Amino acid sequence: MPETIVRHEGEHLYADEPSSQAGRELSAAILRYRRAEQMQEARALETSGLSHTDLKALRYLVQASRDERMVSPKDLTIMLGTSGANVTNIVDRLVSKGYTAREDHPSDRRAHYIVPTTAGMAHVDHAIARHHAAIVAAIDTLTAEQARTATVVIDRIVDVISRVDG
Repeated sequence: MPETIVRHEGEHLYADEPSSQAGRELSAAILRYRRAEQMQEARALETSGLSHTDLKALRYLVQASRDERMVSPKDLTIMLGTSGANVTNIVDRLVSKGYTAREDHPSDRRAHYIVPTTAGMAHVDHAIARHHAAIVAAIDTLTAEQARTATVVIDRIVDVISRVDG
């Protein structure tokens, strides 16, 4: 029974249901999607063998690299919303696993950048790419009109959620 409660809690709506049947079905679908995303994130963490924060740091570094941007430890501190000491520990762990490297700053010999290695990039791709590929595959089955409608609905919901306090 406890597993059933945990499994279905993410599908529970903590507000009055939408007034129409179609709205209730959409609400239920959104909650199922949210739960599927949470489960996929847990699987990605398990697959990666990293902590949530370490994987997030590595993902940021991979994205920055793909955008041809350099990331300093201070930048990573801001992105992760944590302390410099914590970032040092995160980077040390990622370096020890061969997922990142420290590169000297080209003009400031006291500074350095944190860059993902080829192994680090492959590690992120292995943990997350299948999930994103599945989303793209599902999207590719939609007509252009369905995709536009879904975009409008999702954007509207994101906009409203973004403005909720607390």
